[in-house]
Amino acid sequence: MSKIHYISDQPLTLEQVQDIIYGEYSLQLSPEAAEKINKCRNYLDQKVQTSSEPVYGINTGFGSLYNKNISKDDLSKLQENLVKSHACGTGAEVPEDIVRLMLLLKIQSLSYGNSGTQLATVNRLIDFFNEGIHPVVYEMGSLGASGDLAPLAHLSLPLIGLGEVNYKGKRYSGKDINEQMGYDLISFRAKEGLALLNGTQLMSAYGVWSLINGGRLLELANTIGALSLDGFDGRIEPFYDKVHQIRPQRGQISTATRFRELLDGSEIISQPKKHVQDPYSFRCIPQVHGASADAIAYVKEIFLTEINGVTDNPNVFPDDDQIISAGNFHGQPLALPLDFLCLALAELGNISERRTYQLISGARDLPNYLVANPGINSGLMIPQYTAASLVSQNKQYCTPASADSIVSSNGQEDHVSMGANAAVKVYKVVNNLCSILAIELITATQALEFRRPLKTSPFLESFVSNFREKVPFIEDDRVLYEDIARAVQFLRTVRL
Repeated sequence: MSKIHYISDQPLTLEQVQDIIYGEYSLQLSPEAAEKINKCRNYLDQKVQTSSEPVYGINTGFGSLYNKNISKDDLSKLQENLVKSHACGTGAEVPEDIVRLMLLLKIQSLSYGNSGTQLATVNRLIDFFNEGIHPVVYEMGSLGASGDLAPLAHLSLPLIGLGEVNYKGKRYSGKDINEQMGYDLISFRAKEGLALLNGTQLMSAYGVWSLINGGRLLELANTIGALSLDGFDGRIEPFYDKVHQIRPQRGQISTATRFRELLDGSEIISQPKKHVQDPYSFRCIPQVHGASADAIAYVKEIFLTEINGVTDNPNVFPDDDQIISAGNFHGQPLALPLDFLCLALAELGNISERRTYQLISGARDLPNYLVANPGINSGLMIPQYTAASLVSQNKQYCTPASADSIVSSNGQEDHVSMGANAAVKVYKVVNNLCSILAIELITATQALEFRRPLKTSPFLESFVSNFREKVPFIEDDRVLYEDIARAVQFLRTVRL
């Protein structure tokens, strides 16, 4: 890795996070961050030695066991036991790119010097990131309240030689990877296990990934929607700026502007129309895509605040000689926006599938199912079924996780956010949306061929030309799951 990102108190942006995760950056603590971490740790060590007052999670038990005092000789064992006992994840493995995000966001949160970790602990997490050592973490187990306890416990196990990691395509035990890399095992000091486990890094990682990829899919939905509009021989008037200035919703205005840009120079959009108006899935694109754009912008603001903050407990303030047990680990600020993001992205898929349906319906002088000889050929009949299935599943994922709460820890933790469940759901919605848009792209480019010799805009013609290198025109029926897979890959890699 030739590029270095220095962890500091400079706020991370989504663009920076994307570059760090996918741009072969290595991490390093800035001198200021290292100083803050050391200062907080030294203060905490002194406090433990000189004070007999109970301080939650430092010399007491956890959760409802907060009233159990722990002797100074057992404080390290207390933290190790915490990590071991809380590693109770189950279900599917968290994807490695999400784990990589978790590592980055946990390092960032610990770097502010309010958590009490050792410098060696943070640097070992940086080693994991830089070497591509990704702890095995499981989707299920977090209530999104006392932090993402179970997932973050799995993230932390390899620090003490436990758990498992994925490294260069192979699975290793925590013990074996430390031996192979020549790492000394971390010996936790007071509060360290709690600092590692309290936090919103699972929710935040899934949310950041979904914002990065969801924002990209919003842009692609506009491009593909413009292709569909021309394939359907739709009208441009609903995208006129004056329409949107009298209802000045920000996302609506920007979406309409983008469509006018995308369709600039199109022979199809400028030809006289037989029909007076289009169905809502075309005519109301600015209102629907725009509403999703506004929702994404709101969620982005929330997550940028979150990933640049401290989310463990208790919070340590060396300059004020205070250790405060509070609730910064609670995921409610993320749970509600994650559910909102689910809705916003699912709606992009919902309206996309309706455009696909309109294009294959035989309307506007297009052949049924967009093949020259329907009957002997089924054409694009069944890809619409697939899109409808994905859209329906996304609707089910839109059931708000944040509406739920289950009492835990013998009533001490009596309100939880369920934000982790919301985070996992939105990840699945994003992946489904990519497939839905891929099916619309196949359909729209197929429809466009039946408008020849007229052309769409130069920009869209270039986009279609690049796509045709992956997915050719359908003359007669062929196996289409391969086309869908290639279209999905095209959307994931095409430069915007």
